[in-house]
Amino acid sequence: MGAFAALTQVCSALGLSSAAGLNAYIPLLAIGILGRLGIVHLDGPYAMLSTWTVLIVLGVLAAIDFVADKVPAVDHAMHAIGIVVNPLAGAIVFGSQTHAIGNVPAALSLAAGLIVAGGFHATRAAVRPVSTATTGGIANPFLSLLEDGTALVLSLLAVFVPILAVVLMVILVFALFKSWRAIRTFLARKFGGKARQPAATSV
Repeated sequence: MGAFAALTQVCSALGLSSAAGLNAYIPLLAIGILGRLGIVHLDGPYAMLSTWTVLIVLGVLAAIDFVADKVPAVDHAMHAIGIVVNPLAGAIVFGSQTHAIGNVPAALSLAAGLIVAGGFHATRAAVRPVSTATTGGIANPFLSLLEDGTALVLSLLAVFVPILAVVLMVILVFALFKSWRAIRTFLARKFGGKARQPAATSV
């Protein structure tokens, strides 16, 4: 495999694992369906993603996740499960794209997918409780739809225009970083003010 092709595969892997951090099942389904159609070539164990059995199971899980993630309180439970599921999905999709690159160890690919997807999922899971606290859960379904849509766009870009997928990933990292800073400020104001209140009252 040439250097440019290898770079393209890595970009594709980064885009797909980022999408897995937002929604574990969309990139797996995208790769599986495109593999079934012959648009994407899956090597080794990753070829199982394009089998009917795996596609049906992923489709059912994706439907359950889609509905459950739109329900306040239930979505938090789904995110707790996602601590394991999302990084695992990220590892699988990352490995599916770099498997053909001979000089990339499989363990390194899986670890990279775990880290990328895990990072996106952790930030996403941190945003949701703040949304629940500030909007009473009203904004949660809209956030979930935004995450699903972004995961779908990332997955498709990762396959067809990998460079753009990485660009979108970088934009998302910046947006999530800003969101995380906003969350820290919100928590500091809410709980920090309460923590200082007794001291002010005693004086």
